[in-house]
Amino acid sequence: RRLIYEIIAELKTHPTAEEVFVAVRKQIPRVSLGTVYRNLNVLARGGEIRKLERAGQQARFDRMTEEHLHVRCVRCGCVEDLDMDPGPLEVPEVKPQSTFQILGYRLEFDGVCPRCQAQDEVKQGAAPRPNGSLTA
Repeated sequence: RRLIYEIIAELKTHPTAEEVFVAVRKQIPRVSLGTVYRNLNVLARGGEIRKLERAGQQARFDRMTEEHLHVRCVRCGCVEDLDMDPGPLEVPEVKPQSTFQILGYRLEFDGVCPRCQAQDEVKQGAAPRPNGSLTA
């Protein structure tokens, strides 16, 4: 479990369980994917890591447990932290729409990551510039 936590803290990329499994397996070759999944869930339930879940997407894991914003690439699914303070967010008044007691909500932005943007530009015939950026 400690190794799994250390890998998540080291990667800083909001890895999936499979990505954590590959990293753990380099140090513990006989570890099973099920063991990694179970320990990720134990760490998340214990508040040591954060599990980022979204319908239709693989869960990702975050070493930062305090509230902060994320942006997710709609193409490859990668997730990054957004270093911004959204200011006070008010929970919308949903009482007329639901009988639930509203406890909170999650805000996550969608976008296209720089790697996917670069792949799109290459597909469209853009030539790479010497500094690594692309031009049409």
